[in-house]
Amino acid sequence: MDRNHNFYFMEMNTRLQVEHPVSEMITSTDLVEWQIKVAAGERLPKLQEEIHLNGHSFEARIYAEDPSNNFMPGSGHLKYLKTPKPSEHIRIETGVKEGDDVSVYYDPMIAKLVVWGPDRNSALRKLQTALSEYNIAGLNTNVNFLMVLSRHPEFKAGNVHTDFISEHYDELFSRNSITDQLLCEAAFAIVRHNKNNYNTADQYPAFGVGTGQRVNHNYSMKLKLQHGHESTDVLITYQGIEQIVVQINDKSYSVSNALNEPDGEIQFCNIDGTMHKSKIIVDNNRIYLFTTNGSYELQIPLPKFFSASVSGESSKGADSPMPGVVEKIFVKEGDKVNEGDPLVVMIAMKMEFVIKAPNSGVINKILFKPGDTVDKNVSLIEFQATV
Repeated sequence: MDRNHNFYFMEMNTRLQVEHPVSEMITSTDLVEWQIKVAAGERLPKLQEEIHLNGHSFEARIYAEDPSNNFMPGSGHLKYLKTPKPSEHIRIETGVKEGDDVSVYYDPMIAKLVVWGPDRNSALRKLQTALSEYNIAGLNTNVNFLMVLSRHPEFKAGNVHTDFISEHYDELFSRNSITDQLLCEAAFAIVRHNKNNYNTADQYPAFGVGTGQRVNHNYSMKLKLQHGHESTDVLITYQGIEQIVVQINDKSYSVSNALNEPDGEIQFCNIDGTMHKSKIIVDNNRIYLFTTNGSYELQIPLPKFFSASVSGESSKGADSPMPGVVEKIFVKEGDKVNEGDPLVVMIAMKMEFVIKAPNSGVINKILFKPGDTVDKNVSLIEFQATV
């Protein structure tokens, strides 16, 4: 505050920046160690002219966020987490592990992935490979977006600037459709999962055997696999142990086990004579596929009566766009609101979000109070829309 009582804010950022591992990788230094030595009264180990740059480094921040929804920060349970193997040239800085929760109270960064190569092209290739090996299930992340970004021709050419995403938006966010090959891999993973998880405690498992074997006929199973808003009907016909025919629309594919991999998450399957390798996790009605081109989440839709009882039918009102804490409520029951009027303020990931009325109407019920913690897509306010 100055002599005229004008108030100013000045941020003193006396710390290492998030990008400091890049500097360390190309200078072979430990800047944290240097900070400690200086704090202890020692001299810097090297002078500026003694520091030499070597090679190229990239840092990718792995975030719990939804790039397709304006990079909306998220939170949730890290149901599955596998990272590339750290080495001299691959560095992972993280504070979470599989089974942890990404909280709504802190920054949603999961990890920093840092790679080094003798030149920019080799470092970029190493980054692309490491990103494909950074496999996460349970919440939205930006890993797929980072993979697409790192493979963009203009990014590879080094033509990067602050408007890069908006300039190349259509290419970076193009629709990632599911292919028949991936559907076949998912179908085969479901068959193997059923075979390996039948009720072994049953002494006479007449209905629990998951091999699909039948007498005098081939057993068939119909599935609906959903990827985002895209849904595909799949017919699986058993031909033997770990041998199936997958019919998708008017095409049929012969799928069988190609190699028994000790790591149960890695699947090698033969699709019409071509071997395909992928990492697949089957978790209840969800199938997670991790490939060199990115990850895919498929879902077997639950019956309507079951999904409604489990997740609840969201009433026509204002829903939370992400997990967070209710900070303010601007309306009360019985109020009339117009489309776009502010209803609720939520706080999440150190950011403030205003939830507005999706339609004009009358407030019927306020479901939460300030200070309450809510999950994503939870109805905050019920109201009757006016025609």
